[in-house]
Amino acid sequence: MVQEIKTKEEVFETIEKRAVKSIGLWFTDILGRLKSVAISVSELEAAFDEGMGFDGSSIKGFARIDESDMLAKPDPTTFRIVPWRPKADVVARMFCDILQPDGTPYEGDPRYILKRNLEHLKEDSYTFYVGPELEYFYFRGNKNPELLDEGGYFDLMTLDAGSDLRRDAVLTLEAMGIDVEASHHEVAPSQHEIDLRYKDALTMADQVMTYRIVIKEIAQQQGCYASFMPKPIFGVNGSGMHVHQSLFKGDRNAFFDQNEEYQLSEHAKGYIAGLLRHAPEITSITNQWINSYKRLVPDYEAPVYITWARRNRSTLVRVPMYKPGKEKATRVEYRSADPACNPYLAFSVMLAAGLAGMKGKYELPPSTEKDVYLMNGAERAKEGIMSLPGSLIEAIGLTEKSELVREALGNHTFNNFITSKKVEWDKYRVNVSEWELKEYLPVL
Repeated sequence: MVQEIKTKEEVFETIEKRAVKSIGLWFTDILGRLKSVAISVSELEAAFDEGMGFDGSSIKGFARIDESDMLAKPDPTTFRIVPWRPKADVVARMFCDILQPDGTPYEGDPRYILKRNLEHLKEDSYTFYVGPELEYFYFRGNKNPELLDEGGYFDLMTLDAGSDLRRDAVLTLEAMGIDVEASHHEVAPSQHEIDLRYKDALTMADQVMTYRIVIKEIAQQQGCYASFMPKPIFGVNGSGMHVHQSLFKGDRNAFFDQNEEYQLSEHAKGYIAGLLRHAPEITSITNQWINSYKRLVPDYEAPVYITWARRNRSTLVRVPMYKPGKEKATRVEYRSADPACNPYLAFSVMLAAGLAGMKGKYELPPSTEKDVYLMNGAERAKEGIMSLPGSLIEAIGLTEKSELVREALGNHTFNNFITSKKVEWDKYRVNVSEWELKEYLPVL
């Protein structure tokens, strides 16, 4: 059982007890890349009181060079010992809030953006819980995707060469106070999944960032490489991050109503309708890479069509079946996001979409309980089933027009994110790929 720490005094007590030598101050840029600066224990008091200064102009999507001074102020509740470091060199980490020199929150800090969106729930006393299922691949190197195994869904023993890697990762996550519900081999060869027990959205976003570095560190220790790239291998399933989400008021699940169809409350129906209506415009945030759209194609279990169901896993939104006595487990599963997104921003826009539907009383369309992939275009059109954007530039074009996303992210991050993605698309657009050379060079 990992000790729960709430104050800086408890942090210092643990540092002395565990003989911690240094502390990593962690935060993310707007694309969700983890950043860190290590400080000695002697500097920690000042970091708690004033924040640790750094050059924000060198961080993706942060300040311009003429307004570059930033402060990283550690959150004591996130203090954890880093278990993969040598025992003789005990290192801890804390997530930080990024501040302006005057001590006010920095509007481009993804952690602050999620906090700000969660503030919208406080007036109604709601808590936003999320439980993501992150998929990823193990390879023998980071240049060419050489598989470790030929296993499939839930395979064990000789087919699953990554089982020891996965088990070590689970133990490391638990050592850092992260509750793991399940782990298993996924559908594609060398693909794996570790599911985290649901937490409030801010805690979970921190845990997703920790999860990704744990998986990579444990793999690297054993001479392997772990990748959260959405579609690293042609012809097999890509990696998704199915996000289970619910709203609670105290101990009561606001998505449950015994007297309604499927036991879904009006709040839940509106929330689902909001996710469906706003899905196209939030997709560039939940699927932010060019490679993300190589996964979002039919026939590889990734959702492409904007519809919902209870049992049907070809839909964008799924509502797991209600079990008597399990009212707290009533939840909505958003299935298109991938594990390479920025979780702070992804959770923010999903919440914004759901709340818009809930507060605007959007009408929930009928569920689709048949395989959407087997329907032809005319059948989908008849049922009013639309598609997610098919490329990053199409997704960015939809986001650029979205007031919902602009409000959720704030003007600074909204504009910087779109600019960054357009630059990425232009780099991709002018690149001549191996496929083009094989397809065109011999005949043109």
